[in-house]
Amino acid sequence: MTITQLKYTLAVAEYKNFTVAAENCFVTQPTLSMQIQKLEEELDAKIFNRSKKPIELTEVGKRIVEQAKVIVDESNRIVDIVHQQKGYIGGEFKLGIIPTIMPTLLPMFLKTFNKNYPKVQLIIEELTTEEIVRKLTDGYIDAAIAATPLENEAIKERVLYYEPFVGLIPEEHKLYQKNKITVDELNVEDILLLEDGHCFKDSILNICRSPKTGKNIHFQLESGSFDTLIKLSKDGLGMTLLPYLNTLDLNEKDQAHLREFETPPPAREVSLIYHKSQLKMQLIEALKSTIDSVVRGAIAFSDVEIVSPLNKA
Repeated sequence: MTITQLKYTLAVAEYKNFTVAAENCFVTQPTLSMQIQKLEEELDAKIFNRSKKPIELTEVGKRIVEQAKVIVDESNRIVDIVHQQKGYIGGEFKLGIIPTIMPTLLPMFLKTFNKNYPKVQLIIEELTTEEIVRKLTDGYIDAAIAATPLENEAIKERVLYYEPFVGLIPEEHKLYQKNKITVDELNVEDILLLEDGHCFKDSILNICRSPKTGKNIHFQLESGSFDTLIKLSKDGLGMTLLPYLNTLDLNEKDQAHLREFETPPPAREVSLIYHKSQLKMQLIEALKSTIDSVVRGAIAFSDVEIVSPLNKA
């Protein structure tokens, strides 16, 4: 039994396909298949049910994969100890970013990070918050950038910045004449929202308030295409809300339709997150330091009301 065999097994368990797993392990499919077959022969147990499409783990395979994760993590920890002792910042680092943050934040820090840490192979993947939590838990990514708090005890959160929401309001809308808007003036039925992976509904922004109980306002932010919301709003189909960084590249004509909230504005908390057992802390510190340095000049808001990314309805 070798660490390499266990890594190949974990790859197949993740991608549920031998060919895709081989590609991501940078080996040929026959090589990967042969090594897994050798492992199965040594253990005298079938790890995968190859007759299923996609491939599934057998019952014993599920237990083997769980133990394989522990063994591979511990083997990586030895390398990480050496790297930290030497002050080495390099190697592969897998980073997940949610779709509503990727287009604005990534261009701000990627070039600087690559220049400062040329020995790091940064592998970036756009993922939903749900996918990020799962992949952090399963060890398939090293860290992520997402809206927080997530209220997950297994995940550590390091706040990067607070990003206020800004209203984008067409001329015919009742709030267009106002200099600043308030949350109380919003009507959830009047706000353009995107449906997760499809049209538009409550996947971008869902602002809820109970008119009967007068409870505190509850916010939720998920993922979606802000470009679509902007175009729909410009066509007069309603107002929408945008994170602050998404407003910076709007042209002068479109910026005339922006309305800030009264203080404190609703805002999302954006954090660098990682599993509590994470290795590669020197890489996480390097990434956070780089993002801190470039974001500081773009966002300087502190008096805000944090929006929860969780669905608590």
